[in-house]
Amino acid sequence: MADEEVVDPKQYLEESCKPKCVRPLRAYQACVERIKKDETGQKHCTGQYFDYWSCIDQCVAPKLFEKLK
Repeated sequence: MADEEVVDPKQYLEESCKPKCVRPLRAYQACVERIKKDETGQKHCTGQYFDYWSCIDQCVAPKLFEKLK
């Protein structure tokens, strides 16, 4: 048992939740495209990035904590 590799179920669950979060992903990608030509470095897509990962986290959390019980 000591030689067994521990597998993190969170990574698998994140992959399974990504299709449910397409809308925030597209918003993030659209933002990235809009600011590509910004040479000032003032524009960013932090909000859209966190919206995307928040969606994934909300999908993953119930499934992950169910496995931890």
